[in-house]
Amino acid sequence: MTVRHLAPLPVIHYPIANLTRGAKRMDGLQTKSSNRANDIALDDLCYAVGGKVILSNITLQTTAARVGVVGRNGSGKSTLARVIAGLAAPSAGNALVGGHDLFKDRKAALREVGILFQNPDHQIIFPTVDEEISFGLRQLGATKDAAAAMTQDTLTNFGKAHWAGAYINTLSQGQKHLVCLMAITAMAPKAIILDEPFSGLDIPTKAQLNRYLARYAGGVIHISHDPDDLAGYDQVIWLEQGKIAQIGAATEVLPAYIARMTALGGSDDISDLSG
Repeated sequence: MTVRHLAPLPVIHYPIANLTRGAKRMDGLQTKSSNRANDIALDDLCYAVGGKVILSNITLQTTAARVGVVGRNGSGKSTLARVIAGLAAPSAGNALVGGHDLFKDRKAALREVGILFQNPDHQIIFPTVDEEISFGLRQLGATKDAAAAMTQDTLTNFGKAHWAGAYINTLSQGQKHLVCLMAITAMAPKAIILDEPFSGLDIPTKAQLNRYLARYAGGVIHISHDPDDLAGYDQVIWLEQGKIAQIGAATEVLPAYIARMTALGGSDDISDLSG
């Protein structure tokens, strides 16, 4: 899984035949093959912290290429993303991606999934665009020169060659998101997890970033509370209070979710206190 971390990890060396300059390109996005589906298997998955249950008895298996996860704030969406990405271990049950437990197998984690968080400042490590993109490639075992060449290729393929050497602190929020996306896709993961990365962005910036994602040839798992983000997805999982409320085609799940959220909007459950 290709995960962007808050601090550098030890360099992991393994063959990088698929990280050459001949990798497939889709409007700037690189991946090892086209039309790749997700491969996610969750078996009686539970997650609790400090005695509080966040996820409860989640079981599902999917190979859909575009999977959306929708739910209210606090429904467990981001926690599910972190467990699937291997950033958190389940309290009980199993979470496999591509047949691997990514929390235990960090080498497989780098290959399988990249994750894009809501706040790019929480995952960007280095001061310049070049360094940020090169870091992931070095994690995969690329030499310094090879990583530099692939970084330049990535910038060129995204139409951002003029960003070479640019300082991260001079970029807008949307531009920082794009840096994170370029850094992830340069590593050619099999899938990308999006943990509400576009919340708070203006409509043009969100539309521009979504155009890149729409052309990404790998699997996508998109976490969102906004059903509009998931329209047209192959499969949608609706989480409610840490449990699956419904799973199925977007055309079935999203209308049901919207109806339920509209009904809740007419109530006053904001007054309810937990515990």
